[in-house]
Amino acid sequence: MIDAPILQPAVALMIWTMVMWAWMYVTRIPAMSKAQVDVDQLVRDPNASLDHSLPARVQWKAHNYNHLHEQPTVFYAVVLLLTLIGEGSPANALLAWIYVGLRVAHSLVQVTANKVMVRFVLFAIASLVLIVLIAKAAIAVF
Repeated sequence: MIDAPILQPAVALMIWTMVMWAWMYVTRIPAMSKAQVDVDQLVRDPNASLDHSLPARVQWKAHNYNHLHEQPTVFYAVVLLLTLIGEGSPANALLAWIYVGLRVAHSLVQVTANKVMVRFVLFAIASLVLIVLIAKAAIAVF
């Protein structure tokens, strides 16, 4: 087995993504039923959107779930790369945990109060942490 503590935050973010998936469906399915959304119509009509049919608070969960499939994909790649080249050190793992913590905080803000400036600050700080991890990978590889 590979002893790389940096893999733990990656798995934690994967778990968090599935928590958001569950939260999205637990709120979205009842809201779709209440709004009597015709799912076949959503597929046929290019102008149809759940953003127009469901309350914003319900859709915030779906939007966040989508966000967890955007920038975090780079996070997963850099974590795997650092592990592969033997740079999954405790210091890099700490940075990875900070990134995950910031992404979880971002999720919680987005799916509850959805304060854009708070989300932006959390996203920006998380992005800086990710940039540091990428820079450390680049230094090790080049």
